[in-house]
Amino acid sequence: MNTATLHYIYDPLCGWCYGAAPLLKAAQSLPKLNIELHAGGMMTGDNRRPMGDEWREYVMPHDRRIAELTGQSFGEAYFNGLLRDSTAMLDSTPPITAILAAQRLAGRGLDMLHRIQQAHYQEGRRIADTPVLESLARELGLPSAAFIAEMRFNSGAPTAQHIADSRALLARVRGHGFPTFVLQDSEGQMRLLPASNYLNNVAGWTAALSGAVTWA
Repeated sequence: MNTATLHYIYDPLCGWCYGAAPLLKAAQSLPKLNIELHAGGMMTGDNRRPMGDEWREYVMPHDRRIAELTGQSFGEAYFNGLLRDSTAMLDSTPPITAILAAQRLAGRGLDMLHRIQQAHYQEGRRIADTPVLESLARELGLPSAAFIAEMRFNSGAPTAQHIADSRALLARVRGHGFPTFVLQDSEGQMRLLPASNYLNNVAGWTAALSGAVTWA
């Protein structure tokens, strides 16, 4: 049976990627569609920064716009807890490593991504902290020792290489930042999907994606 692949180029700290989470979940429901995650490392290296009131004032208008457009909820613990905590760090690398670890361990990278987004945007948890990521893995039912081992295996160079490969893919398909969805057919041909047109229309996205998969 021919199958298509949906490449999802994202970052776990991208608010619009959180807004697109319902589209990703809808894609998971299509039986002839594989999904591959590509984390772009939006806040890594010199782009890491602490939380605090300055960052809060910058992101809150964007987050409110995302909530209005997509229906995704942002929690009180996020707006008035995490965003005010200047000791918390915005760092995409640890959650990306956790997603890679969950995928390698049990094929649960998508589930880990969804749980990390909930933890950050709804529960105000510090998703750059390893103990938090280990806790989220336990909540998903992943064995602690094996997950920790996978985190160690994927940290450093493997995560950096994944980020570099993801950025190269984004450039190759001429995507415009995060989130970017790319459909690859059974012959390897790729085309961008205009997910931004469907952020408030999951049913329309599902229908369009289903039709695209049928012809892929």
